[in-house]
Amino acid sequence: MPPLHDRRKIILASSLGLAAAIACTACSDRAAPVQSEPASVIPLVETEWVSIAGDCFQMGDDRTYPEEAPVHTACVSDFEIGSTEVTNAQFAAFVLATGYLTRAERGWRSDEPDGPGVDLPPASALFTPLAARPDTPLSWWSLQPGASWQAPEGSGSETSPNYPVIHVTRADAEAYATWAGGRLPTEAEWEYAARGGLDGSLWSWTEAEDRSRDKRANVWQGLFPIVDEGRDGYSGLAPVASYPPNGYGLYDIVGNVWEWTATPYAGSHDPNARQLAGTSGADPSRPGIAVGTIKGGSFLCSTSYCVRFRPAARQAQDLAFGTSHIGFRIARSVP
Repeated sequence: MPPLHDRRKIILASSLGLAAAIACTACSDRAAPVQSEPASVIPLVETEWVSIAGDCFQMGDDRTYPEEAPVHTACVSDFEIGSTEVTNAQFAAFVLATGYLTRAERGWRSDEPDGPGVDLPPASALFTPLAARPDTPLSWWSLQPGASWQAPEGSGSETSPNYPVIHVTRADAEAYATWAGGRLPTEAEWEYAARGGLDGSLWSWTEAEDRSRDKRANVWQGLFPIVDEGRDGYSGLAPVASYPPNGYGLYDIVGNVWEWTATPYAGSHDPNARQLAGTSGADPSRPGIAVGTIKGGSFLCSTSYCVRFRPAARQAQDLAFGTSHIGFRIARSVP
């Protein structure tokens, strides 16, 4: 069998084409594309599971951002986790089998529960590089009509099967995970796996390996948010498994895309913050908004702006929206 890096290059055009057809079934003036490949290609997109032996570890970090503190002992049971982020090809197989439409493809009605409370057309949050330093923070983000996992930059744009699926909410990720026989990892499971056996380390690699950081993960190099020099080989998203795995055999566990976890976001690891977060999550900077925890940083993280491509890094994400830099991988419990 060829190595994972080569197998991931298999182009499952039929799955992507059929998924696009399903998304357009309501468009009576459009003909659905004909399946050009046999259904036997679909098993190639099944999850490649990595077994993780449970243990206790030091979770969090006191050296960086306050939301990562305090360092505390956390324990996880045996579990399995996907070796890569879920790809467009894998998500396409799910859509093909179920007819599922993501939140970005559906939009929001103002009367829907857990939504933003306003009518929004199909859209998702898209990062766009700026021509000069911004006057206001986060001005590089916009709600792009038509942006979805199938059209990552808006209507008419195209995606690739081997790239991580993006523009998905936590609910979208949970729907896929259930279909695939798994679930989203908890924050503790995710962080334990991301450390790759390096308990207490700042990175997912050794200090010696940090000298070759450009070859370890897909992150932003250059002046953010103006130009990504792509010294790591990619400017923007990278295909999954483009960089060496960590000590547990997990690819892209930091960088490339943030990853959803099943854990509601709390402002820190302090027990009082956890209690305040409850089941809906609580971000002190956005009170009243349901938020989940995302982990690992993305291609937009840099040493000069967002040093969050680390196992302990964590951030709040509005459950109502996906973005162009958030994906996920799935886990499952071991009986």
